[in-house]
Amino acid sequence: MARSTSVHGDQSRLAYLLLAPSLVLLVLVVGIPLGVSVWQSLHTTSGGVDPETGFIQQGTQFVGLDNYLAIFSDPASSDAFWNAFSNTTLFTVVGVTLETVIGVVMALIMAQALRGQGLLRASILVPWAIPTIVSALVWRVIFLADGIFNEIIGTKILWATEGWQAQAAVIIADVWKTAPYIGLLTLAGLLTIDNQVYEAAKVDGSSRWSTFWRITLPLVRPVLVVAVLFRLLDAMRMFDLPYALLGRLESGQTLATLAQFEASQTNYGPAATYSLVLMAYIGLVAFLFVRFLGADVIGDDDRLSRKEKRAAAQAAKAKAAEPATGTVVEAGQR
Repeated sequence: MARSTSVHGDQSRLAYLLLAPSLVLLVLVVGIPLGVSVWQSLHTTSGGVDPETGFIQQGTQFVGLDNYLAIFSDPASSDAFWNAFSNTTLFTVVGVTLETVIGVVMALIMAQALRGQGLLRASILVPWAIPTIVSALVWRVIFLADGIFNEIIGTKILWATEGWQAQAAVIIADVWKTAPYIGLLTLAGLLTIDNQVYEAAKVDGSSRWSTFWRITLPLVRPVLVVAVLFRLLDAMRMFDLPYALLGRLESGQTLATLAQFEASQTNYGPAATYSLVLMAYIGLVAFLFVRFLGADVIGDDDRLSRKEKRAAAQAAKAKAAEPATGTVVEAGQR
């Protein structure tokens, strides 16, 4: 037992030693910028033009939690923040939901034995491979008043103006670009399912709908959960698409674009505050998602199986010891 503990301790020390370079790099890349952001969120920037040199002079003043409290107390900051917060949530919920549904349908189609399926799967990559800025500029032309989109649907909607149409434009462009991402990851999960499972379901008289809900979806769930989680995290920090598509429109303002706007006005305190609030929001959503929908992502099932195996082994040992104990008792009685 002591030897086993010693070996386990040596392995743990070796693991930490091997992880040390990565941890140091992580602190440099993530920890330092995060610390600077926290420091900036507790300060405010003030400055003006030096009459002697003509250069802009800036100074900082410690304000504590005033930048955070301004989200709730200052009307201008509060309106801007909650508008960006609601837009971020809207784009995330509606966009990722549509991307998931469309992506799963695309994966089911691509999983079929069709002629030219290699070309089909390669072409699906095109929207996702195009840089976001490029696709946003293309969609900006498509959404013109006399553009292709209005010609197709037979209307004259001004998509690049304040209102629901601007939000719809962002969602449409985002779904077009990133639905193939979920589709390709889901396809990878579908291709790992043994055809014998479907053949057995067909023999049992299972319908296509029942087969999808009871066999396909549960088996592809681990891959789908990871894909949706990554898309959630990416959508919540959306910046380049609404910025290039709509510019400074309030209807397309997200927390990321709001933070960038404040920083461009040298308001580094509010900008850092919005960035940290966004980080906390993303962390909370990721935690809740993994906690309630994606236990497989963090390996809870593996830990559970190890506990079950350990309990089964202990029960087997106890069961094996019962006859020997009974024999000793019987011998003592004799």
